[in-house]
Amino acid sequence: MTTSKDGYILAIDQGTTSTTVLIFDHAGQVRGRASAEFTQHYPEPGQVEHDAEEIISVTLGVIAEALRAGRINADSLHGIGITNQRETVVIWERASGTPIGRAIVWQDRRTAAHCEALKAQGLEAMIRAKTGLVIDPYFSATKLAWLLEHRPGLRRRAERGEICFGTIDAWLIFRLTNGRVHVTDVTNASRTLLYNIHQLDWDQELLELFKIPRAMLPEVRPSSAIHGKTDPQFFFGTRPIPLAGIAGDQQAALFGQACHRPGMAKNTYGTGSFVLMNTGTEAVASSARLLTTIAWGIGTEPVEYALEGAIFVTGSAVQWLRDGLGIIEQAAETSTLAASVPDNQGVYFVPALTGLGAPHWDPYARGLLIGLTRGTSRAHIARAALESMAYQTLDVIEAMQEDSGIALSALRADGGAAVNRLMMQFQTDLLGVPVEVPSIVETTALGAAYLAGLAVGFWDSRAELAEKWALDVRYRPAMEEEQRQHLVGRWRRALELARGWALEEPRSG
Repeated sequence: MTTSKDGYILAIDQGTTSTTVLIFDHAGQVRGRASAEFTQHYPEPGQVEHDAEEIISVTLGVIAEALRAGRINADSLHGIGITNQRETVVIWERASGTPIGRAIVWQDRRTAAHCEALKAQGLEAMIRAKTGLVIDPYFSATKLAWLLEHRPGLRRRAERGEICFGTIDAWLIFRLTNGRVHVTDVTNASRTLLYNIHQLDWDQELLELFKIPRAMLPEVRPSSAIHGKTDPQFFFGTRPIPLAGIAGDQQAALFGQACHRPGMAKNTYGTGSFVLMNTGTEAVASSARLLTTIAWGIGTEPVEYALEGAIFVTGSAVQWLRDGLGIIEQAAETSTLAASVPDNQGVYFVPALTGLGAPHWDPYARGLLIGLTRGTSRAHIARAALESMAYQTLDVIEAMQEDSGIALSALRADGGAAVNRLMMQFQTDLLGVPVEVPSIVETTALGAAYLAGLAVGFWDSRAELAEKWALDVRYRPAMEEEQRQHLVGRWRRALELARGWALEEPRSG
């Protein structure tokens, strides 16, 4: 397919706490931008929910704002790419498109006991072999099973095909096409704990294990392909626009960072942080409790895979400093505060606010702030929060290197914290390798745009996209090894103290 190189690609980056829309031209430059937060719901400790209808409303508002900001007419859009928070479960009525209750967010831990029961049955090896994932409340299957169990009559309606399940990408596409298209892509499907990443299909044995009716599942498509078109009456009254790119947020960031070759790796510092390493067309099994996941599928090409380390709480720890503790008014203050003190003064923060992800996988870990003295200020706490992002990344990178046998020569960084010079320097000091920050740090949206643009012929090849990657800052290690070892040792001690803390608490659900 060929298309004019004039015009734009619009990318919807539907994240955990906000929706961002970026509009890119053929040079890969941002021509329109807008973002808005939406409500986080916490019905009980360990539970996190979103209103899917609010997400649609916010998304449409942000699209309109981005078009206005860029003075761009929607008719000049060649395609739309969608990237999204992964694992979050939405269910809705197929006929009306109305959500049934709130979405259960990837951070939600209500199914921890179910996961423990599955492990006790000795099912982890089988599930891991099929899906590349560990048994953890993080993934979609136990959340969906919980909804089917706790909503009277829902399972029977799902069996009749009246109910749709989807991750956020499927939900957005269903609504943007006015209910005509119910699809997801291989990257999002690979995060459900229901999809066989080798056979590239929903796995019947897993569907039976979790008691999930196949009739409610979306069709699985490549990441870069035309999946449908927007409904003109629903999408600003314009001509139909191809929905041509879908990828989970971390796979989209890997693609946007041009990590197209095996061994290339990136970390996205967002609400959580996610380290991914491209392993090509080989699905590398992990012995270090990392995830084997699908990186992307481009048209009819063979799918490619990645190793992933998922860190649940990084940027949301800063949000917690603002909303939970009230020690800052704006997230941006954290950087200034942290830089106002020369070091952490022995203060460490383990942000296990929703358990620990890779490589520890402890849903019963809880947040820990330790090392406090009379001399501790909010600046030290802010610094400890920032440093915790780098420590958790180090844990994952060390596991990844052990797993793959590849020593990283550099780490490409993106997301909110990638613009924080203090944070990036501390990260490179801990890792002992350069950290590279591109000129466009919104690589999640960029990756979604690139996937859509390839599908509609706006860009011709991955080689063309790789040439557009441009370095902004390269950070190099400067810390003495003795100091590094001391800091890491103290972090690991704090980490152990945080583990298993909630095991003795009464469990709900």
